[in-house]
Amino acid sequence: MRQLEQYTIKDAEETYLVPYWGHGFFRVGRQGEMEVTPLGPDGPGVSLLEVVRRLEDEGRPFPMILRFPQILEARVRELNEAFRAAIAKYGYQGAYQGVYPVKVNQRRVVVETIARAGRPYAFGLEAGSKAELALILAQELAEDALVTCNGFKDEDFVRLALMGKKLGKRVVITLEKFAELARVLRVAHELGVRPLLGLRFKLRAKGSGQWASSGGEGAKFGLSAPEVLRAVEVLREVGMLDSLVMLHAHIGSQITDIRRIKAAVREAAQTYVQLRRLGAPIRYLNLGGGLAVDYDGSKSAFYASANYTTWEYAEDLVYVTKEVADQHREVHPILVTESGRALTAYHSVLVLQVIDVIRPPGEAAVEVPEDAHQLVKDLEEEYKSLTIKNYRDIYHDALNDKETIQTLYDLGLVSLRDRALAEALFYQIARKIHRLIRTLDYVPDEFEALPKLLADKLVCNFSLFQSLPDTWAIKQLFPIVPLARLLERPTREATIVDISCDSDGKIDRFIDLKDVRHTLPIHDLRPGEPYYLGVFLTGAYQDVLGSTHNLFGRVLEAHVRVEEHGFVVERVVGGEKARRVIEKMGYETEDLTRAMAAVLEEADGLSPEEKREFLERYRNELVGYTYLED
Repeated sequence: MRQLEQYTIKDAEETYLVPYWGHGFFRVGRQGEMEVTPLGPDGPGVSLLEVVRRLEDEGRPFPMILRFPQILEARVRELNEAFRAAIAKYGYQGAYQGVYPVKVNQRRVVVETIARAGRPYAFGLEAGSKAELALILAQELAEDALVTCNGFKDEDFVRLALMGKKLGKRVVITLEKFAELARVLRVAHELGVRPLLGLRFKLRAKGSGQWASSGGEGAKFGLSAPEVLRAVEVLREVGMLDSLVMLHAHIGSQITDIRRIKAAVREAAQTYVQLRRLGAPIRYLNLGGGLAVDYDGSKSAFYASANYTTWEYAEDLVYVTKEVADQHREVHPILVTESGRALTAYHSVLVLQVIDVIRPPGEAAVEVPEDAHQLVKDLEEEYKSLTIKNYRDIYHDALNDKETIQTLYDLGLVSLRDRALAEALFYQIARKIHRLIRTLDYVPDEFEALPKLLADKLVCNFSLFQSLPDTWAIKQLFPIVPLARLLERPTREATIVDISCDSDGKIDRFIDLKDVRHTLPIHDLRPGEPYYLGVFLTGAYQDVLGSTHNLFGRVLEAHVRVEEHGFVVERVVGGEKARRVIEKMGYETEDLTRAMAAVLEEADGLSPEEKREFLERYRNELVGYTYLED
């Protein structure tokens, strides 16, 4: 058996599966600390703990998000170069022009970094609302980059899009429903603008994973086949068929199975061919989003994974489209995708500080007094007699004794002391069984829940609902790794709880190659020594979906650039103050302060000095961070 001191980098990476999900951007360093390598595994690396300590020394509070714009740049390059390589490989006569759907993460550093990195590739942006379009029109894009307008549109949305076209932007208005066509044509006539139009077609094909139901014939967006034909006829009748330049198809986000993608591409490509035959000068075939992120590293069709790579994705889209177009002797379209999750997920790491640990009872030795209840004495004897040969019988007896003690307690026939002793002894029995069965080749199903029963609860200074809303809402899995001590064998198991007063504010599902773990391997916490956890691949959706449950606000973020011999914190964006979050709920902090002053004025139990101190503290809390502070 390997000795404790021989725990290696490879052991740590296998424990936390870093090579499987890290995509070359993260690794375990020689000092046993998690490192980020934004330029890839052969580029310079920086310890995340070193970055955190720098920020902590500057007085920056937890929780915090570390953003690495270089990873965004790398993901933009990889996606575009994958399509370039596929186009060259198959002799594809069209091109590729991606767009980033800003709904995935509208943070300024994200949008501007992607826009800048995408200029050499004519990479564009996608808007799903008027506000997003206003943001996008101010970005500096390549001259022929696309700005696609998706989602339901009112007249103001259409007008803004058409003004963008007047400004020289290549703005394509995607018709999500047939009724939008008349509105677009009317506003275009008023403004004297010839629009660029796209039709979103409801494919019969569906995706896979969490969002499989968002595609198919019952999808929320898109035109049916009869509606597509009618739209073509309307445009022909008004002499504007040449405005129809794009066919759009989308079967959902995080599509885990490449076979579903290929089926959808084939159906979309066939529809592209049919529209061309009807005389519609379609130039762009927009195959939507769905490029998945392998969160758990299993490279499977599991909902938190993907059974394909970015390069395989690009090759399949190019090959299938070419095959269909060639079959009908049709021109190869310019391929468009709207990949957001795949571009943004890797760039962001949420850093959590463990502020407390809740351990299950029974870790310390239990002394049973002479006057203890007989069932307590029975549990003590069961603990002493427990062996590998009788562990199942002992466990069943112990479980029965514990439940009987609880029943007697409810009837007032057992003291709180005896109940506490029984619980502690039961947990000691469970721990001993857990140690014994680790040596077995087969563990009965009834004992699979033991690790979770015996796990520590790490209390972390954050709100799940603000920083990791998908963990609560859709059971999304994110890789979670201690930032240091990775050359030490983890000896404990834990779940994670946040500081919100909500029982759902917990993480008890963790990544695994074959299953879903219900505990996270951790190290024994040392008194006075900080323990940090990194939650990885959080750059998609978490920033924009986070809620202010319990009035916990947006957390601090630091933008970090890694250099050859170190790193630079380019910018720090402070977390939301209590005042900002409270004002979102319709309160005015000045009104609250006046109201509190009035309450204090009427209070008889405080001295004038105590009243002044209380009001000053109240004012300070309104401008303080919403999370726990030392």
